[in-house]
Amino acid sequence: QVQLVESGGGSVQAGGSLRLSCVVSGYTYRCLAWFRQAPGKEREGVAAVDRDGTTSYTESVKGRFTISKDNAKNILFLQMNSLEPEDTAMYYCAADSSRCGGNWRGGGFRYWGQGTQVTVSS
Repeated sequence: QVQLVESGGGSVQAGGSLRLSCVVSGYTYRCLAWFRQAPGKEREGVAAVDRDGTTSYTESVKGRFTISKDNAKNILFLQMNSLEPEDTAMYYCAADSSRCGGNWRGGGFRYWGQGTQVTVSS
């Protein structure tokens, strides 16, 4: 049974930090990614990491967010620093057996987690 379980969300003030985690089990993945969706907005790809460690970020989080993974424990992380109110959203992790490639932001991942809420107040 494939499971992606996120944790680490919460409420912080602008400028604060949070670290999201996603435990992946039951699946041999190649690409792992974080997406987010704010109320009334489309889902947005935040960051992705390929099995070889190659990372990719959406422009608005570059320099503030860092995606990483623990291959031994099958855990995906998203370190979020200098958080802004615009980062408020439900954050989801996603996994797929294909390489991340240049189209990962399209969201064509096979498996998704249930999400963890991040709220940033000004």
